Amino acid sequence: MSALVWRKSSRSAEGTSGQCVEVSALPGAIGIRDSKAPDGGHLTLDRRAFQALLADLKR
Repeated sequence: MSALVWRKSSRSAEGTSGQCVEVSALPGAIGIRDSKAPDGGHLTLDRRAFQALLADLKR
């Protein structure tokens, strides 16, 4: 999975202690990983589950 392009939120900035997640578009899914441990694996959610997660987090 090293060829994936991972990105952080635009709200991640200096002073956040590096506590953020990164996301990557996978074929039919979204990968989520800890930015502090990029080699530690990632969670894969299908797009519908990812949308539900985001909706829950926004509430």
